[in-house]
Amino acid sequence: MKSLYLLVPIAPLIGATIAGLFGRVIGRRGAHSVTILGMIVSFVAAWLVFQDVRAGHLFNGPVYTWITSGGVRFDIGFLIDSLSALMMVVVTFVSLMVHIYTIGYMHDDPGYARFFSYISLFTFSMLMLVMANNFLQLFFGWEAVGLVSYLLIGFWYTRPSAVFASLKAFLVNRVGDFGFLLGIALILAYVGSLDYAPVFGAANSLAETTIEVIPGAHWSVITLVCILLFVGAMGKSAQFPLHVWLPDSMEGPTPISALIHAATMVTAGIFMVARMSPLYELSTVALSCILIIGAITAFFMGLLGIVNNDIKRVIAYSTLSQLGYMAVGLGASAYAVSIFHLMTHAFFKALLFLGAGSVIIALHHEQDMRRMGGLRKYMPITFWTAVVGSLALCGIPPFAGFFSKDSLIEAVHFSTTPGAGVAHAAVLLGVFITALYTFRMLFLTFFGEERFHHAPRDQGGAHQEPDPSHHQPVHTPHESPWVVTVPLILLAIPSVYAGWAYIEPLLFRGYFNGAIVVNPAHDALGKIAEEFQGVPAFVIHGLLTPTFWLAVAGIVTAWYLYMRRPELPGQIARRAGGLYALLANKYYFDELYQALFADGARRLGTLLWRFGDVALIDGFFVNGSARVVGWTSAVIRQVQSGRVYHYAFMMIVGVFMLLTWWIWRT
Repeated sequence: MKSLYLLVPIAPLIGATIAGLFGRVIGRRGAHSVTILGMIVSFVAAWLVFQDVRAGHLFNGPVYTWITSGGVRFDIGFLIDSLSALMMVVVTFVSLMVHIYTIGYMHDDPGYARFFSYISLFTFSMLMLVMANNFLQLFFGWEAVGLVSYLLIGFWYTRPSAVFASLKAFLVNRVGDFGFLLGIALILAYVGSLDYAPVFGAANSLAETTIEVIPGAHWSVITLVCILLFVGAMGKSAQFPLHVWLPDSMEGPTPISALIHAATMVTAGIFMVARMSPLYELSTVALSCILIIGAITAFFMGLLGIVNNDIKRVIAYSTLSQLGYMAVGLGASAYAVSIFHLMTHAFFKALLFLGAGSVIIALHHEQDMRRMGGLRKYMPITFWTAVVGSLALCGIPPFAGFFSKDSLIEAVHFSTTPGAGVAHAAVLLGVFITALYTFRMLFLTFFGEERFHHAPRDQGGAHQEPDPSHHQPVHTPHESPWVVTVPLILLAIPSVYAGWAYIEPLLFRGYFNGAIVVNPAHDALGKIAEEFQGVPAFVIHGLLTPTFWLAVAGIVTAWYLYMRRPELPGQIARRAGGLYALLANKYYFDELYQALFADGARRLGTLLWRFGDVALIDGFFVNGSARVVGWTSAVIRQVQSGRVYHYAFMMIVGVFMLLTWWIWRT
């Protein structure tokens, strides 16, 4: 089986290498053929591994030793268990759908082969991350997905906005990765190994050890390690306040938006915390931090989706909110539920992004929902798959999102982690917000009047002049080609059935036993299991909960505001005043970070240049030493005149001084 394990990440890597190095030789057809073939091989191998793991066959061992330093071995190895096997299937399936979809979306792009190479390399990086059995390989995959995301977000490098967005993503993730690296360094310092098994085995001793980071303040080592590792997850999984890069990542082509937001990169942080559950279960402080940060992200980022008019950015804010839900589940020690929601979210979020891309294709790369409307009769496949994705996102039964989101909210309700009450209120309110912005997007895009050739209205109801950078459609929109619609259909299938098919084995039959560790005192999922009586009963119970009715209320509110009374949103925006401006400007985090860090760094650099370089180094040391030499030379020049009587006089003065000194001494 080890050969099969190797095949999962190596197949996309081979495809990426061939398409990247020989793209001009093999042509466009060759580039997409070799990368899609690699993804098919990887997906089939991952599925076989998944079935093998379900049969009880696990693997944990090195593939080869990279280096040995100071008695510490740094290995490249695999941990194949229920958690990694599930992630492998999700990552390869979604990536395969994105690869096929890319044929239609990028068919006219001059960087066609390069794009296929990048997305295959992205998949390889994520697979190395989820299959790792040690922190070295985890960090390699962690940094590799960050690097390739930088390349993909800035893929259209002639656009200043894309270049800025890629740099923003790269720099914000470096902040998180610095904390992540410090956490790994602490583990190496206290355990002496980077392999998961010995680290997890030493978890109890780490919990009993303290470290004095600040003189006089003793911190638990396990708490510090867990918080530092989560700082890395905050960057990768875009948790508040390191969330600012994710909406701007929409500057990349739509296929990579789907890949980043559904199965790779942003899910890395969620997966990492679940993998480190033996550590996190020993630190209530760390769990509480995760819970509160996740709740803030879930609620406040969801609000931004209500006021945004870019179809891709609305879905991006949805991703931010759902990542907050997953983090809340992790903080409640419901790791299995968070991974379950990660899986269902991967399917319906990829579906929504690719559906948005299908609309963008039909409207000649128009992304403003105010220039859409009435598309359901022109694009029936895109419309119905978007409906499936929207219902799954809102958590309407029997769609997949209902089972994972409802389980997660219930787990938070039963959680004993400090802050669980606040988090439960946040995720409940988030259900209404999610339904509101999701169906706002659906109604503005597919229903109502056709606004293809009209100037859009702003939230205040006033007409705006068309942006000349937008391309207006010159013909009636039509359904996208089969390479676009087939992935939509294939993603819609698990968006419907994955919830009721997998809720019982994943959550209540011990699928994650051994891969995820939960302290009995934190076992909120166990309380749900006590009341679980099968899928039909779970659905019936879900119909009676506030979660379902809040989702319905959000849908009805969206229908009333954007179908029945379309003038109301503008009136509400005008009356909201400062609140609307706060949301429209994304809580001013971009401006704050620009002023504090970007402009602050420039001001600090200017200060250091003026006083450090110009005044101190050039002015004092360089020019100052030159002036001292010049002054000394001017004085000595008066003595070295070249006249004999001057030298004789100096000799007499010298003899006089020596005699004076001799007499004084005697």
